[in-house]
Parts: sequence; C-alpha cells; structure tokens
Amino acid sequence: MFSKVLSAGIGGVDAYPVRVEADVSEGLPQFQMVGYLASEVKEAGDRVRTALRNVGCPMPPKRITVNLAPAGVRKAGSRFDLAVAAVVLASMQKVPAENLQGLMIAGELSLSGQVLGIPGVLALTEAARTAGVRRCIVPSVNAEEGALMGEVEVIGVSELAELIEILRHPERGRQVFVDGDLLLKKSAQWEEDFSQVHGQKAIRRAAEIAAAGMHNFLMIGPPGSGKTMIARRIPGILPALSLEESLRITKIYSVAGLLKPEEPLITRRPFRAPHHTTTAEALAGGGRLPLPGEISLSSGGILFLDELPEFRRSALEILRQPLEEHRVCVSRTAGTYIFPADFMLAAAMNPCACGYFPDRNRCSCSPREVSRYLGRLSQPLLDRIDICIQVPKLSYEELQGGGENESSGQIRKRVEEAHRIQKKRFRETPICFNSRLGIRETEQFCRLGPREKKLLKQAFDSLSLSARAYHRLLRVSRTIADLAGEERVLEAHILEALGYRPPERSEWQKEV
Repeated sequence: MFSKVLSAGIGGVDAYPVRVEADVSEGLPQFQMVGYLASEVKEAGDRVRTALRNVGCPMPPKRITVNLAPAGVRKAGSRFDLAVAAVVLASMQKVPAENLQGLMIAGELSLSGQVLGIPGVLALTEAARTAGVRRCIVPSVNAEEGALMGEVEVIGVSELAELIEILRHPERGRQVFVDGDLLLKKSAQWEEDFSQVHGQKAIRRAAEIAAAGMHNFLMIGPPGSGKTMIARRIPGILPALSLEESLRITKIYSVAGLLKPEEPLITRRPFRAPHHTTTAEALAGGGRLPLPGEISLSSGGILFLDELPEFRRSALEILRQPLEEHRVCVSRTAGTYIFPADFMLAAAMNPCACGYFPDRNRCSCSPREVSRYLGRLSQPLLDRIDICIQVPKLSYEELQGGGENESSGQIRKRVEEAHRIQKKRFRETPICFNSRLGIRETEQFCRLGPREKKLLKQAFDSLSLSARAYHRLLRVSRTIADLAGEERVLEAHILEALGYRPPERSEWQKEV
C-alpha cells in the first residue's frame, strides 16, 4: 500500500517541503530508502524499525520502499525520522492514510520511541504556512518555537505512541499556543548600562551616533581604557526588537541549533563577540552542512571584534562583502546558501602590539613594528568603517566618577527618535538606516547649503578624501543631524563627523 506525508529540509536559514512516500508490497523482506540521502537520513530506517517494534508495531516481513522527494535535492540530518515512521505506519494500515493529508511532520526518533528535538522548527512552520499546510506535528521540546509563526496549528509529541494516537484520532491533538508579543514584553533588560561608564564622554557620544545610524564603529586605545565595556553596552541603547525582527533572528538561531527550549523566542538584540582565533569559516558560516556563522548570528544586533588586528587576515577580509551587501553567500556542490548579515560592526584595537603607542614611557615598539601591526588592517576594510575614535587613557578623577552618568535608557530615547526619523524618511525605499545609503540616496537625502558645500570642499581638498570617504562623511553627518532633530545637515554636523573619520593607512604611517 502507498502513502505519503510532507516534511521539510533546511537550506540556509529557510526550510523547503520534502514529500516522504512509502510503499509496502510483497517480496523479499527489505527496507530501502531513496532520494539523494545523506548517511544519517539512510540510518533512519534502522531507527524507525526499532522504535516501531518497541512501541508494539513491528514491521511486517515485506518489501518496504521509502522515497524522499524531490530526488534532486540532497537531504541531511535526522529530522525525517518521524515522517518516515508515519508513512510506514499508514502503508502498514496501522493508521488511516487519509489522516496524513494536510500534515507536515518532523522529528528525530530514539530507539525506544522517544521523539527528540530538532533544529529549524520555526523555519519549518514558516514553510508549512507558505505551502498551505495548516497543521504540523513536531517534537514537544520545539512546539512553542513552532507556534510562534501563527496561522499554523502546531502539535507537540514526545513519544512515537502519541503520534500514532493522533494519527488515529486527529481531534485528540492538542494545539500549542504562544503569545510572541507577551514574551517580548517580559524580555529582561541588559545588565550592562552606560551609567556604569565613568568619563569617556567623547566615546559615549560616538557610540550613540553609531547606534542611531547603525554605523560600523572602531575604537583605538590602550588596554583598560574601556573599549570593551562601551561595546558591550551598545545593544542596550538600540531600540527594542519588534515581533517581526525577533522572529527573523529566532529563525537564524533555531537553524543553528542554538535556541533553548525554555526560551523559544529571541527577545534581545544579539551581541556576538567571537575570539580573535576564530576562523573565516566560523565567521561567515558554512561547513559540510552549511550553518549560520557569527556574522549571521549577529543579525539585528552587534558583532564585536575585540583585538581587531589579531584576527586572521582571511577572517577580516571575509567581512568585506557582508558589510557591503548585508548577506553571506556560501556555495557548495549541493547548492548555494544565502545567510543574512544585517548587523552593526563594533571593533576595538590597540594602537600597537604592546598597546601603549605613542606613550614612549610605556611603549617599546619600534616604528616598523607599529607600522606592521597597524598594517594588518587593509584599506578596503577600513573604508567600510564609518566612525573611528581614539580612546584616551582614563584619569584618576574620571575613574572615581565625579557625578551621575547618563543611563542607557536616556540614550536609547534619543536613538529611538533618530530611528523613527530615518524610517519615516526612507518609507518609500527598502533602506532603514543612514548607514545603508547608496551614492544616489546619499545625494538625495543629504542635501547641503552653500556654507556646508564650501566646508566640505575645504575638507575634501585638504584631507585628500576619496569618493567613498566623502559619502561616508555625509552619512555620518546625516545621523548627527537626526539626533539633533534637524531636517538639514549643517556645518556643525559635518565638523563633528570629520572628527570621527577613520584614518587612512598613509596617515597611520605618518604618525609612526
């Protein structure tokens, strides 16, 4: 007897429907699985056979063929076990085959019949909704995650026996309900607050501008000056996640297998801080079964790279395309996978290997060593950093904290207002932030008066700015104007933006 049911595979951060078919016929006893399968999918036959026997439904000594279609797409992982068990049961006439219609089933089986959790359930329910499927059966540990999508009835099962009962009596399946908006309201606040940062007013201001326009941000200063401390507080001044943004981020973490069962929804903006020994592949994502890397896991939030020059050259250069296109494209023989990369880069570095240049009382690095250290960063990478600032050493008086510092909540109100202004300005375009402006959009939304044009011409000639640096300066000026509530970019905004201009390689060499 023939039967079929829908399941789903994962490609990139999206799921695609997979039709699982089974046929039980007379012939020599055999269990065969076909359909361009990875070894772990082929092993599903042994897991399903043993699990069915242990729940009291042994397979008959017949020829059983299972096909996973489309046959031209490689299937990997253990997520098809539960669907294979369902179609085999239907082909054995243990459950009505018609009850498999309109269902999407996914889950891993243990030999005892227990249903184990799988990654990517949120992407699965999204694929079900797109395919017109209105009912999904998934592992109980993933049920709340799947229910976040809405418009799809999600039923969780923890044992194979529960699946058999639901397939025999569909009305006994209990739908899982989750209120995503309520989970967002209960989201815990960041413990790191800007009120804990003493002194460094210029750095706090630069971090605020970077957050307001989602500009890439680089801090250069000696050890212990507060670079990491400030970077870790930037997520706390970004606007709270909307449900749409939260679902998008949650789907990435779900596919990567990093979603906790007790926390089905990511409610805070990501802050990823990989170690400088991280490889290019770990940053961009990939592997035999391509998974999101640190770049994609920081989408919607901050990717913080501490000790920037200590990262491998290949890892740093792989950032160039994601910073420009806001996506990562990973090509493998099995296909091409697209991962999101809509993040803000925050980076910190020392001015030399020992960290104390140009303080010659503490720095013993030779000019060549300093130049070589700074030269680890390529000019194309520096060109993609909008705001760069020197972080001075803290004085004793600043460290003691002479007064109350502005809290993250106070800064966040200004950042939220700047974001609101940008969304209103760009409502007719796919752009969301000033940092995403292209050349044409920069000229359109950053119009200057005669005095501002004269100032920019002087800066362009005296500083020998490149075309890319010119447009970068305008984008930062536009963000400063938004924070000030000004419709036009004024001279004061351009002058402040000039102070955040990333240094050219030639300027670094002059300083040495």
